[in-house]
Amino acid sequence: MVRLTLDLIAKNSNLKPRKEETTSRYLKKITHINFSDKNIDAIEDLSPCKNLSVLYLYDNRISQMTNLNYATNLTHLYLQNNCLSCIENLRSLKKLEKLYLGGNYIAVIEGLEGLEGLRELHVESQRLPLGEKLLFDPRTLHSLAKSLSILNISNNNIDDIRDLEILENLNQLIAVDNQLLHVKDLEFLLNKLMKLWRMDLNGNPVCLKPKYRDRLILVSKSLEFLDGKEIKNMERQFLINWKASKDAKKISKKRNSKTKDASNSLYTTSKFGTMHHIVPVYYSQVRRAK
Repeated sequence: MVRLTLDLIAKNSNLKPRKEETTSRYLKKITHINFSDKNIDAIEDLSPCKNLSVLYLYDNRISQMTNLNYATNLTHLYLQNNCLSCIENLRSLKKLEKLYLGGNYIAVIEGLEGLEGLRELHVESQRLPLGEKLLFDPRTLHSLAKSLSILNISNNNIDDIRDLEILENLNQLIAVDNQLLHVKDLEFLLNKLMKLWRMDLNGNPVCLKPKYRDRLILVSKSLEFLDGKEIKNMERQFLINWKASKDAKKISKKRNSKTKDASNSLYTTSKFGTMHHIVPVYYSQVRRAK
């Protein structure tokens, strides 16, 4: 077991201290720390590294996000492929822009309130119990509504992503190998995400639905890449023209149907319209006439 300490950082840093430089001043200069794949299981106090901006701790055995709240200048945090089960102690990282948490045991995306500068969130391939799916805390989604531009939620057994509609500045959504089933749900989402230009959904059941690609291209003017394949202007224009022609035929058919109904109504009126002038003759009237 290995703990990430200041001594360990100082010994392994590429940035070497100058002669007669104090430890405190030396630690302040460190901006990047890379301890990926070092069997680290815990993080100790890193507050003396006041200018730390990028921290690589992927492929370790870390089970808790501790002592990170003091790294207030952190912009990039790489914690993928560890043993984390929840997101915690990150709310003071106001400058955080990119967060990598894929390959952990996280069941709920939460605890990111206040991170209004977060642009990228990668939470793919969580190791969840059989039958469970990754969930989003509405408070976290609300907090990231204006900042998040890239979201990776691949391979998390997710069957509904309509809640992501709040992410108004999202431009890349990677959600491959999930359980998305309904094209209508995706159409709903694309109508909300007006800046989305890339969406990857390969490996979802919905990809096998008839006209899946056509329907999504038609509903989104901003989408440029779908499932790794570019949407060319010619393809989009062809579909727009095809839909316009189809809609025109429907309207024409309805008009013809209404005209036919109106003609039938006029014919019926002309044929039977004078019937009310005929005075019925009753048996009693016939007897009096005699």
